[in-house]
Amino acid sequence: MISKLFNALAKTRKSIADSFNILQKNKVSSETLDILESTLISADIGVDTTSEIINLIKTSSGDNYIQYVKDYMLSILNSNKLNTQSFPFVKLIVGVNGTGKTTTAAKLAHYYKLKGNDVVLVAADTYREAALDQLEIWSNRIDVRLISNQSAKDPSSVIYDGMNASNGQDSKIVIIDTAGRLHTNKNLMLELEKMKRIILENFSNYSLETMVTIDSTLGQNSLYQAKEFLNYIDINSATLTKMDGTAKGGIVFGLNKELNIPIEFLGIGENIEDLEKFDYNHYINSLLDI
Repeated sequence: MISKLFNALAKTRKSIADSFNILQKNKVSSETLDILESTLISADIGVDTTSEIINLIKTSSGDNYIQYVKDYMLSILNSNKLNTQSFPFVKLIVGVNGTGKTTTAAKLAHYYKLKGNDVVLVAADTYREAALDQLEIWSNRIDVRLISNQSAKDPSSVIYDGMNASNGQDSKIVIIDTAGRLHTNKNLMLELEKMKRIILENFSNYSLETMVTIDSTLGQNSLYQAKEFLNYIDINSATLTKMDGTAKGGIVFGLNKELNIPIEFLGIGENIEDLEKFDYNHYINSLLDI
């Protein structure tokens, strides 16, 4: 797992390391800072965070620049920690089309089952038949119960049935896969509010958490998508998907700093076990080559 994350950030890590090496050799100047600034922005770290890093280097004493930057990055991620999960709980997986919601739902079910939990998957993507087929294959492979209804058109009714079955059998964790929705489609976004309401009003013994899947290869566009989701539904955490070598990695800082969305998991491959709990310190070390 660790080597997969380290490898996924290889290109970004090399470009950042090269920029710091230039800074170290030639000292702080407008030219060396411009190189570092361009590198950080290219790594999807974001304009605001990059500007603060540049100002930090300008005003710091000594030349241990990478450590200064690491400490600052840690302060961003540590300022917005995940809430402690209370059992039983339900995770509602949301996101735009193609961000890996269905695969993430299956990986989460596998992750929690390996920890000894009774997990239920709910297939609430009623718009895409392939999503149900995919979840059926995964649920059989990992031996997790799947609640679905091929004839249902209303995802909230599937969620109600799934929650009712889980509640009746005292299952402690429910993972709900929802349809991909463009953040520009108001009706589909409002549908999320209905899903949330169904759970809160009828199954208040479950704590509800909403997780957004973020395609880590899309950079700042993913930040905009997540921001639009926040207009309709609270988001408790994010899973960064497609951390496969094409991801630049800096989006984690924008999600935390600008949107107050902490990262919970990283999807680092296509296999069912390729889901890693997000470790702030390890992630930054892999990014900065420390």
